[in-house]
Amino acid sequence: MKKQTKILKTNIDVVTMEQAVEQTLAQMDKESGVFKIYTVGPEIAMFARKDKMYADVLNAGNLVLPDGIGVVLASKLNKVKLPERVDGCGFCLQMFDRMRGLNKTAYFLGGAPGVAEKAKVKIENDYSGMKVVGVHDGYFDAEKEKLIIDEINKLQPDLLLVGTGFPRQENWIDKNEDKLNCRAAIGVGGSLDVYAGNVKRAPKIWVRLGLEWFYRLISEPRKRFKRQLVLPLFVFVVLWYKIAGK
Repeated sequence: MKKQTKILKTNIDVVTMEQAVEQTLAQMDKESGVFKIYTVGPEIAMFARKDKMYADVLNAGNLVLPDGIGVVLASKLNKVKLPERVDGCGFCLQMFDRMRGLNKTAYFLGGAPGVAEKAKVKIENDYSGMKVVGVHDGYFDAEKEKLIIDEINKLQPDLLLVGTGFPRQENWIDKNEDKLNCRAAIGVGGSLDVYAGNVKRAPKIWVRLGLEWFYRLISEPRKRFKRQLVLPLFVFVVLWYKIAGK
């Protein structure tokens, strides 16, 4: 039985980055449906707190990663604590590094037109031997969605990256898991823009110190300021839940 800790309404797996990668690679060698991977930071945890259907989707994930130093710190109030932050962007990069030597493939779905294509080129250049077998942007209607699913099933990627932002990406994976012929699927938010080089990732020292959120804030203050206001509220709500025994 897997070990989890609860942050507000969401159950998060107690794993390190290495353990998360190993678990996902092991699942890719099994024929047991789509291995659903979701990432949860303070913003997503707060959203799921108010949206039970979305919380249920997250809690039905096969691997729920602590993507945010805030949730790691919040777990210190629990009996079961998270060992480290496992960010979705970095997780996928480590997956690419391992997959390229195992003849495993990926499909990129999401971003503005042209972003997934650019991300494919850069990832295949940076991770020699890694194959991204297909891409599509995140702007599609029901008719296009069927064509995208048909293409994914034809290509049969081992790892499907869905970067359409929360809650859409997680709801999409959950809704379509029985239609998809891929080994694993993960919601990656804006990671495709990072892989494409459109958004600069924080230097490793900032990531190691858990300050990637602050780097993003000072890099894009107009875009990030309003979103980062959720952090102090998250701290307050977590403390309130603890005091109230929820």
